[in-house]
Amino acid sequence: MIQRDATMYVILLGPPGAGKGTQAVQTAAATGLLHLSTGDMFREHLRNGTDLGNLAKTYMDRGELVPDDVTIRMLLERIGRTDAQAGCLFDGFPRTVEQARALDEALSAQNDEIAVTVLIDVSNEEITRRLGGRVSCAACGSVFHNIFNPPDESSPCCDTVNMIQRDDDKPEAIANRLQVYADQTEPLVAYYRDAGKLSTVNGEQPPAAVGAELLAALEAVSG
Repeated sequence: MIQRDATMYVILLGPPGAGKGTQAVQTAAATGLLHLSTGDMFREHLRNGTDLGNLAKTYMDRGELVPDDVTIRMLLERIGRTDAQAGCLFDGFPRTVEQARALDEALSAQNDEIAVTVLIDVSNEEITRRLGGRVSCAACGSVFHNIFNPPDESSPCCDTVNMIQRDDDKPEAIANRLQVYADQTEPLVAYYRDAGKLSTVNGEQPPAAVGAELLAALEAVSG
């Protein structure tokens, strides 16, 4: 458990396929910080029909993006609960420099700030290898990976014959996802680097080593 005098707010960044979600869950468990997934947060508000959820739904029903100020109001409400007293890991927000600035302003208004932003760095080549090898069984839906978890040739349904690849795991889709990520995240990385709040970990190591390096990055700013 990381000991810190004040509430600790951490942002996790990483390309699709970097293992960010898994690392966020494990790091939260190891540190006592709340893993705050913005996707989960939105679903909770929509499911419970809260005022903020209903407000967000009006934009979503029109096919519009939920404004940053609404998302940040949800974030502030969430980090105000007792299970976030130690702090939290932001997963999925901010995605743009404008959102980062808005989050900084909102936290500053309550005398808080981002302690560190951790980038799980993985090359495009490795991401393509990870995502491009993912397949699923057309019969039962089981998910495999051609390299890390090959189809079961002894299975009556989960052999290579029945394997299909999702459209978003095909090379052209992966390239597009990586380009979108680069367009959004490279300015964000520069923003936190310029603020002296960026730490980079090598995401091409075994998961346990990535986790240890991530924890070390948080230890470096605790106190």
